[in-house]
This record gives sequence, C-alpha cells and structure tokens, in this order.
Amino acid sequence: MKIGLYFGTFNPIHIGHLIIANHMAEHANIDQVWMVVTPHNPLKKKNTLLDDYHRLQMVYLATEDFPKIKPSDIEFKLSQPNYTINTLVHLQEKYPNYEFSLIMGEDNLRSLYKWKNYEAILAHHEIYVYPRLETKGQTGEAISLEVENLTFKNHPKIHLIDAPVVEISSTFIRDNIKKGKNVQPLLPAKVWECIDHNNFYKK
Repeated sequence: MKIGLYFGTFNPIHIGHLIIANHMAEHANIDQVWMVVTPHNPLKKKNTLLDDYHRLQMVYLATEDFPKIKPSDIEFKLSQPNYTINTLVHLQEKYPNYEFSLIMGEDNLRSLYKWKNYEAILAHHEIYVYPRLETKGQTGEAISLEVENLTFKNHPKIHLIDAPVVEISSTFIRDNIKKGKNVQPLLPAKVWECIDHNNFYKK
C-alpha cells in the first residue's frame, strides 16, 4: 500500500486540510493519506496549542467519513524533537510492506535542504507538493510561489500536484473564535461541534 504522510499540528484541522488531503488521495499516486498530528513540544509551549489528544480527536472526527484519509498519532510515541526522517524510519520498520511518501506545500519544499538528513528522505521517498500562496509586495497582494525557482523542482522524487490553492489558516480560525466570530463554515461540522462544546480557543 502507498501511504502519503501529511504532517501538521492541526490546531484545529479545517476544511482546507481536508481539501488537500482528499485531492492527494484521489489524484496522486497513493492509496491513503495519513494525517500525522505533530505533538506538542514542551520546549516551545504555546497557550494556543491544544493537548495532543484533543487535536487527534478532531482529526479523527474530520476524517471518519473519508475512507482514504486516516488520523495518525505515530509521532506521539517517538522521542522529541520530531524529525521527519526518524518518523519515516520508524514507519518503514513497523510497516515493511507499505511505501511512504510525503505531502507538503511549496513553501516547505523551499526549505527542504534544511531538514535533518534530507538527502536520505529524497533517496527513499516520493514527495507530493501542493501549491501555496505567498504575500509579497507593498500592496500585500497574495501571489503564487515561483514553482520554477523551487529547490529540487527537477528531482525525480518530487511531484508537483495541481491541487486547489487553499489559504485557510488555523491561526485565523483560532483568533476569530477568540473574538466571537462565526468560523463554522471553515470547519468540518463535527470539529466545530467539538470546539464549541469544549469551549476550545475561546481564551
């Protein structure tokens, strides 16, 4: 089985995450997308970051109706800080018959050369890249990242996927919940119910 790993804090997971995950599951050369919830790093405590298992529960609620998209808590069980290469090695040992690839935005591809053991990642794993927007210029207009200038663009393991450009921010959602604004359309219904019932992000 071919698994695409989509890493994130998912604080909270929103419809933008699901749009990307579903597009990759349907249009990239993978069978499932695992949404890997990045655990809370105690060295970088943030009051806005919910407990690991609250965020995992919301990912479960968001994906339970999508058979090709699964939540993953694999990094909860690994030593911190979490390096992608360590997670990949662990998964390959645990599931030797699975083929793991990465799903990332164009912005992350630009900084891939800074990742720990990035050469090993590229040697053994496919990477599926979705488009992102980047704000530039004095007018603050949002423009697409220059795909042509991306590092590794021509690498045989890099695949640029023509996915929808989705610019919904978890930060925007959290900030607006705190302000008492209605963000319900930006969240899967069950996730919104979970947030509202538990008063998440209101303080």
